[in-house]
Amino acid sequence: MTNARPAKYTHGHHESVLRSHQRRTAEDSAAYLLPHLRPGMSVLDIGCGPGTITADIAARVAPGAVVAVDRVADVLAVARAESRGRDLSNVTFATADVHRLDFPDDAFDIVHAHQVLQHVADPVGALREMRRVCRPGGIVAARDADYAGFTWFPQIDALDLWRDLYRRAARANGGEPDAGRRLLSWALDAGFADVTPAGSAWCYATPETREWWGGMWADRIVRSDVARDLLDLGLATAAQLEEIAAAWRAWAAAPDGWLSIPHGEVLCRA
Repeated sequence: MTNARPAKYTHGHHESVLRSHQRRTAEDSAAYLLPHLRPGMSVLDIGCGPGTITADIAARVAPGAVVAVDRVADVLAVARAESRGRDLSNVTFATADVHRLDFPDDAFDIVHAHQVLQHVADPVGALREMRRVCRPGGIVAARDADYAGFTWFPQIDALDLWRDLYRRAARANGGEPDAGRRLLSWALDAGFADVTPAGSAWCYATPETREWWGGMWADRIVRSDVARDLLDLGLATAAQLEEIAAAWRAWAAAPDGWLSIPHGEVLCRA
């Protein structure tokens, strides 16, 4: 168990952030894990957020029990509503810190974390703690984006500024925005001997997906905790954030707009 203090969650839980997270599914965010899920398995879903991925997993492992945890109690209310709306009775919820999980050793068949390790103070310690609560032979699964690898077209200078500012804010908050490329290294440092590394990407290039992503970040960069941190840390001005918001709207409106977001993935046998 690590003694690391939690890093600050850079994105926060503004509506624009939840709008992004509520779009996620197990198919687009945990496809690497789905072949390993079986009915009756027990699952711990760490950093569940609004619970859409959790609900997809719970439907696949039912009647197995799923425990969904997040550090923020308010967002768990959204996740509970998601499960209730899908008539899932095999999910329970609790607040938890991945560095100090309040569960016994060997408690779960699967321990899953999506876009979590990039935000924690000690990702290696977090993986060790995930391993502790995973039964021998079970799976610890993690997937994280890699911000330095984001690629888009058309090239817009203000979006380069956006990426640079976000990465600086995330690191100031104690996280690692380029986590995807580091997952294998972290897993090995955590003591896993059997690790299957992989990668996948989200791609947004249709009018509908561009409008969603560009509009979401146009709001997030001026209204969410990211904006507050950038201003408080003196990393950006309000005018720069408005310029970035306009750039995301311009990218979304471009008929040839294209964005790729790479992710690292690891399946670790406990």
